[in-house]
Amino acid sequence: MNSEKTEKKRHDELQAVTRMIEIYCRGKHGHNTSLCKDCQKLMDYARSRIEHCPFMESKSFCSNCNVHCYSPDMRVKIKEVMRYSGPRIMFYHPIMCIQHALTSLTAKLKKYSLKLGIPNMLYLLILQNNMEVFSL
Repeated sequence: MNSEKTEKKRHDELQAVTRMIEIYCRGKHGHNTSLCKDCQKLMDYARSRIEHCPFMESKSFCSNCNVHCYSPDMRVKIKEVMRYSGPRIMFYHPIMCIQHALTSLTAKLKKYSLKLGIPNMLYLLILQNNMEVFSL
């Protein structure tokens, strides 16, 4: 994968995490304009993990990665953020949410098509149809 696509994936993942932490902080801590200290610390940590991720080319999102690089306490915090923000993000960022779902579905189809031995042509057809949706 070329570096331009990798950087776009990195940017998209960072945007998704940022939006979810913002929703969590607004809902749980009442901060509307900026993040509280704890949420800012989590955001900085997530940003550093995403910026230095060596698997960005081959994974779709952190949740689909085989290597979990978050420390145990930060992992607990980000899971709490995801549990809270996941159901709510559709109301704030519906297009981003749909793109995220399609990307995750595509990654899972690729993973299972390789396990099941489904011909690559079928996978490429599915992938191509999803990419047309992304370009809307």
